Amino acid sequence: MTLVYRSGPAEEPITLAEAKAHLRLETAADDPLVTSLMITARLHIEAALGLALTSQQWTLVLDSWPAKSIVEIPMRPVSAVTAVRVRAADGGQTVVPSASYVIDGGGVPPRLVPANGAWPAPGRAVGGIEIDFTAGFGSAAAVPEPIRHALKLLVAHWYEHRDPIEIGDPATAIPNAVSELLKSYSVPRL
Repeated sequence: MTLVYRSGPAEEPITLAEAKAHLRLETAADDPLVTSLMITARLHIEAALGLALTSQQWTLVLDSWPAKSIVEIPMRPVSAVTAVRVRAADGGQTVVPSASYVIDGGGVPPRLVPANGAWPAPGRAVGGIEIDFTAGFGSAAAVPEPIRHALKLLVAHWYEHRDPIEIGDPATAIPNAVSELLKSYSVPRL
């Protein structure tokens, strides 16, 4: 299974103005740094939680269909599946009609299930199935407020702690407030 990032969000979950207000910055001198920290904080939270915050385009590539025919999508929430393609041995592709599958985009994890109980078999042993989907809460305004606040806190933490420090030093730890705000969005792992 391979997850391919096709296009990023059109907007960040928090604006530069919101981040600067949280940091109490009034000049534009640090705008490039704050913008970089905003993007880094978003990427960090998305990776930690398996979430896409604002709408993003992804492709999931599989070698074969899962044994129970239920495809679990490793990014959430999924707002749309835009295409399911199956590749033939010669490299040609067949688009599976959208009426042939059902998406549970809000599930944890999101799932794609064949409507008739079976998927068409790929003709290639490697990368024979491609699923294009849109993940994310939608616009920045749709991102839950606790996540938006955690982003601001993480940007502030990294803005204030720019000195070179060793990994494992207590100053490198993510603030507990960030972890607590994000706790209800995490998926328990066994």
